[in-house]
This record gives sequence, structure tokens and C-alpha cells, in this order.
Amino acid sequence: MRTDIVVIGGGAIGAAVAYYTKLLDPSAEIVVVERDPRYELASTPRASGGVRRLFHLQENIELSQYSIDFFEDFPGTMAVDGIDAEIGFKKNGYLFIVPPSDRAALQRNFEIQLELGCNVVWLEPDELKQKFPSMYVDDLGCAVHSPDDGWLDPHSVLMGFRNKAKALGAEFLADEVTGLIREGDHVTTAVLKSGRRLSAAQFVNAAGAWAKDICAMLGVKVPIEPLRRFEHYFEAQDPIEPLPYLKDTQRLAFRPEGGGYSGGVPTLDEPRGYNFDVDRAYFENAVWPALAHRFPQFERTRCTSTLPGLYDQNDFDGNVVIGPGADGLANFHMLAGFSGHGLMHAPGCGRAMAELLVKGSYQTIDLTRLGWQRLIDGTPLREQGII
Repeated sequence: MRTDIVVIGGGAIGAAVAYYTKLLDPSAEIVVVERDPRYELASTPRASGGVRRLFHLQENIELSQYSIDFFEDFPGTMAVDGIDAEIGFKKNGYLFIVPPSDRAALQRNFEIQLELGCNVVWLEPDELKQKFPSMYVDDLGCAVHSPDDGWLDPHSVLMGFRNKAKALGAEFLADEVTGLIREGDHVTTAVLKSGRRLSAAQFVNAAGAWAKDICAMLGVKVPIEPLRRFEHYFEAQDPIEPLPYLKDTQRLAFRPEGGGYSGGVPTLDEPRGYNFDVDRAYFENAVWPALAHRFPQFERTRCTSTLPGLYDQNDFDGNVVIGPGADGLANFHMLAGFSGHGLMHAPGCGRAMAELLVKGSYQTIDLTRLGWQRLIDGTPLREQGII
């Protein structure tokens, strides 16, 4: 079978690439290969759904600016047959809190965010206490609040992109890429588990936590590893005022969800690998103490569910790798390594990849610095917004 573009991976990232490619070039033939069409182990539905502008790198802030604006209009933009694609976007804000030792770093990031047009508010500890009276603030140095940010339903975003891309003519194929054939500096064919072969002019590796396995089919090593994280649902026995999505420097990150809260404490110390086992003690040992320290109401809490998922963790610098260049291959494009920011940047990166595929260069946001070349040069581009 011959097509123009093969996208490997049909999660939110791959589906966004398909949507934007068909938007930019309706005549383009694009096939998205997804081995898990019910998304039982996919990372997107297991994500926390947070979307924020609180970054340090200009590229990440611009990706968030574009993507969050897109999410606000998502239901109508992604409507199919007159039915809106609701994603439950709750614009209840984001809050970064830091100890006095990180005040200067947060100040620097805050100034960059202001320069790039973000609606962000600086809060001293007393202002923080006034705004969120239940919070323990005595060990905090400051905070930044972004009231236009928030969270949404990851699975609905995925299905919205997928359904709209299919309506525009993209094909989603339930199959698995088991091999890639190259000739010189080009990939020519994807070999599928079913025995079919897909020949194409362009290939996109949007396999997320499985991206390194796709690269290995070409003899290419990439510093992207699967990193297990837990999304816990828990409740407080005592009432707390309405909260934004809260994140601190100890990696505690949680938000309101229904009558309780959703979140956790992801750790980079977690062994890399495809592990979906649930550690029942992790909430009690790592999450509960952090919650109870920050909000006394969580002294009495209970975790009712724990959902394991995988980050496509870029151990080189924590940022996405986008575009061609792997082992000199001109038509094999990476779009993985988001390290937990894939869903929130799916619109921006989906459009950027489509621009590369259709136009040959970035048109909306220049993501050149996030390309493969930095891996070759050994020059990491680290995000300092995650203090």
C-alpha cells in the first residue's frame, strides 16, 4: 500500500498530526497506525489533563499559548456532523508554589512569561494565604498564579482529534509497526504485524513511551524512556476552598476532580521500563505526607483509585524531540519525548509537525531548537520552569 505520510502512534499527538496535516493539505494521504485502538495502555487517557503557560523556555510558553487558545475553541472546531467535541475544559487556573530558595528562579520565569504576554500573577506568602486560606504557607517564598490555565479531559481530546481527522479523510489503521526499511538517508516502508507493508514519502514517530522501540527498528538510539507515574483519585474529609491546579518543587501536583482531587507525586527516580503495576503504598508514603503538609484537611484523606501511566521521558533534557535528523534520515520525523507535557502541547506540536510535512518548515512557532540536532551536538535545552 502506498500513501503520502505514515504516522506511527494514534494517541493525542499522532491524531493531532493527522488533523493538522489534512487541514493544511486536504489532498494529502495520511495513515495513522495504532496498535492499541481501544487505548487500553495508551498514555493520553491516563494523563492528568493539566494545561499551563508556566514554563521558562520560549518554545514551551508559545506552544502553551497556542494550544490553550485552541482548547478553548476545541468543541466547535472539532465538531463532526454538527456534534461538538466537548472536552470539559475547566479554566480554574494553575499555581506554582516555591520555597525561599527558589524565589529567584520563579521570578526569572515570571518575567519571561510576562514578556511573552501570559496572564500571570505574582503572590507573596501573605497574599497566597489570603487567596487560599487552607494552605500552609510558612515555608513558602512566593507563588505564581496563571488564572487562564486549568485542565481538561484527556480521552475526550484524543477522540476529538481522532474523529475530526477521520472526518477530513485520514485513515486510522489498527495494526502494529514491526519493522522499518531504509534506503540511504530515507525510510521507504513500514512493515506491519498483519503482514501488510506501507510505503510513504514521510514517516512520523509519534509512539510516545514506545518511541525508542520504533527508532531501534532503524538502528537509532534515542534517550526517550518509559517512566511510570501514578494518577491518584483521593478525597478530603474536611472542606477546602476551590483550588487551582497546584504544583510545588517537590513534584506534588494535584487538582480538583468531581467531589475529590486527582494528582500525585511523579518521581524521576522511578526505574525506566514498561511497568503498569500499581504500588499500593506509594500514595501513603509519598503523596499523602506532601498533601497533609500543605493542607491540614488532607490529614484525613483516602485514596479510592490509582491509575498507572507512562511518560515518554526524555532523559537528555526533558523536552520533546521534533523533526528529522535521526541518523541522517531526511524523512523520518520524531515527535516524542514530551516528558509529561504531550497532551497540553498536542495542538501546537501537531500543527508544527504538519507544517514540516506540508510546507517544509515551521510557520507558526519556530521549534528548530527542539530538533534532533541538539542530541547530536550534546547540547541539552532544559526547561527551568519545572523547578
